[in-house]
Amino acid sequence: MQASLQRGFTTAEFEMRAENAQRMMRQLEVDAILLTTEPNVRYFSGFHTQFWHSPTRPWFLILPAEGKPIAVIPEIGASGMAGTWVDDIHTWASPRPEDDGISIVADILNKLPARFGRVGATLGIESHLRMPVNNFLTLTETVTKKFVDVSLAIHEIRQVKSAAEIAKVREICRITNIGFDKIPEYAKTGMTEREICKQFRIDMLQAGADECPYIIAGSGQDGYDSIIMGPTDRVIETGDVLIIDTGAVRDGYFSDFDRNWAFGEASEQTKAAYRATYDATTAGFEAARPGATTSDIYNAMWQVLEANGALGNDVGRLGHGLGIELTERPSNTATDNTELKPGMVMTLEPGMVYAPGKSMVHEENIVITENGAEWLSARAEPELIIIK
Repeated sequence: MQASLQRGFTTAEFEMRAENAQRMMRQLEVDAILLTTEPNVRYFSGFHTQFWHSPTRPWFLILPAEGKPIAVIPEIGASGMAGTWVDDIHTWASPRPEDDGISIVADILNKLPARFGRVGATLGIESHLRMPVNNFLTLTETVTKKFVDVSLAIHEIRQVKSAAEIAKVREICRITNIGFDKIPEYAKTGMTEREICKQFRIDMLQAGADECPYIIAGSGQDGYDSIIMGPTDRVIETGDVLIIDTGAVRDGYFSDFDRNWAFGEASEQTKAAYRATYDATTAGFEAARPGATTSDIYNAMWQVLEANGALGNDVGRLGHGLGIELTERPSNTATDNTELKPGMVMTLEPGMVYAPGKSMVHEENIVITENGAEWLSARAEPELIIIK
């Protein structure tokens, strides 16, 4: 079996993640970090379960300044957490609204050494608590340490992927490409967006995806006006342009890229818009190298789009980070200016409004290497595919 196909991670991987976070904690002067969201708990523990879809119970992982994480979780998850590298596991019978694990968390945090008297939590940008606000307020009153925001620091740790993480993204990109490559074989006028996406999902699952939680579709005569809705029961007609954007998952890691097709025919304006976004992707790829920034990627792509008549960009960014979540920090914007480092997995997503009510968006997945960038998704065709 290829290394890229192996499930999960080694203990050494989790030890490295904890050490990276603890090094950051010393710099930020915090004695512990309280983690409460699925991506962060999974990243530092390896606890991987679909049960997060149930919003009833909170889950907690405490990373002290030294040593392994401490889990404070509902009893229903005890055996699952015991299968990870975490061995200090505290449980309670949840749901228990009057005290859903809060007193246990407070007791552990209060007993940890208080070199700085501060506890980190994800309170800021692109984060949430996934626990009742009243419970968090109770923690702030009962824990003798001050809570401070470390969300940006956690994002920065997760931005740089290990070789094992990159292999997982590469594999789900390979699987996603298989699904996209099959679409011209069966998609035709008379089918609905929903019917095409259903077969697309089946093909990715058969190719090895664990799930396909994000599949959108937009279509319209010679263009589409949205890239976040659908699929709908709209019937594809001659002259339509269809976009499908997907985030498929294998072993907890996402792909995120799209493809465009025309049916029967397409105007020269639409074909030119497709070429412009394709060329913009090339420019973004060439700009994506260590020491450059996300804003360098943005500017390289936007210059191509603007030179090709872009009326605007209603997405707000031209790509983003990718990994354990469908979209991660950083964002490719004119002002983000995050420095690119080897191991960062990114999407290049140039998009342009090229006529009133008509957009063209192109997306690929890459990884930053020591020498530049590497494609993780197999690139789309340079010319718009017209399905006859």
